[in-house]
Amino acid sequence: MNKEQLHKYIKENTKNESNVCQIYAIKDGKTVIDDCFKGFKTEDAMNVNSVTKGVMALLAGIALDKGYIKSVDQKVMDFFPDYKVKRGEKTIYDVTVKHLLTMTAPYKGKSEPWKKVCTSEDWTLAILDYLGGRAGITGEFRYATLGIQILAGIIERSSGEKCIDFANRNLFLPIGIPEHFIHGDSSKEDQFDFFMNRNPRKNEWYSDPKGAVTAGWGLCSSARDLAKLGELVLNHGEYQGKRIVSEEYIKDMTAPHLKLGERFGNMNYGYLWYKPFDDRNVFAAIGDSGNIIYVNEKENVSVSMTGTFKPRIFDRVDFIEKKVLPAINE
Repeated sequence: MNKEQLHKYIKENTKNESNVCQIYAIKDGKTVIDDCFKGFKTEDAMNVNSVTKGVMALLAGIALDKGYIKSVDQKVMDFFPDYKVKRGEKTIYDVTVKHLLTMTAPYKGKSEPWKKVCTSEDWTLAILDYLGGRAGITGEFRYATLGIQILAGIIERSSGEKCIDFANRNLFLPIGIPEHFIHGDSSKEDQFDFFMNRNPRKNEWYSDPKGAVTAGWGLCSSARDLAKLGELVLNHGEYQGKRIVSEEYIKDMTAPHLKLGERFGNMNYGYLWYKPFDDRNVFAAIGDSGNIIYVNEKENVSVSMTGTFKPRIFDRVDFIEKKVLPAINE
């Protein structure tokens, strides 16, 4: 399959790839694919859903490098001394930054409290009410999108600036990603539109009423800019000769800290990044609707895809390996 055949395949596919907006690939430091669909242009942005988590992992690494966070083993409660812990709650004092990054933090209740958190004034403090629980620290993987909101609060409280400003100054602008701004509205109706609207978006990031970014979802980005972030990971924290994140942290971020179950394709999990294969250095930040940053060290390639909302599409690693890489190497 060559690039023209790939474009035709996606354009005519009415099933899994029918929602693709953009594909962008960088190999050996050069752009090799820049393809758009559904009226999107290269610079247009889309809500990349949980790929946002992968970006938060990079921001956490920068905060660590700068000393704002002492180590991944620092306790979460160190950053919220004014937070009033609920009576009888003890586990919350043992939760660390690493628990957030590896999705092993414990939470009360069986499901995420979306309505409670997303109708509150301060989403970080609202989800803190659910952190902990009687079971203690079990090390069990628990995918919790809302829990990553605590990481945004940690970065804001430790750095003394809004997470959006921290991201623009330390990550986006230094690697040529356009400055992002806060989305603004956070009403129930607006949240629904943000997920379901299939039109191109601006370079924005969803936020709570306090102006804190939604850390588990809501970053709007183009595939081109996602590919730049992949290039940063591919080059172990450097981008075109500039050190953005320490090599030590990138190595730790992409290391297999956990082995996931069948629901997550038996992939390995690092710090909010997946390692799909045991025997190959392939890493991915994965979001719903097929949004993805894919990094392959052997191929020296970073591939990204964006897509409009489409249920039951989570992982496009297989598609990239079977369709996109052959087109790149043709």
